[in-house]
Amino acid sequence: MIPVIDKDVCDGCKDCVEACPPEVISMVDGKAVIDESLCEECGECVDECPSGAITLPRK
Repeated sequence: MIPVIDKDVCDGCKDCVEACPPEVISMVDGKAVIDESLCEECGECVDECPSGAITLPRK
């Protein structure tokens, strides 16, 4: 599943950008954005987000 970013919680630290193996997370207006068409659904960004802004959707 593709991770979801809560823009209200994202503090723009860029930890997810650095952690993303396929490098599909970028910063737009100081908030993380995932290119869903290229995301490999590895979950590395979820584990690295210190603010808890990135989560995996429930099934």
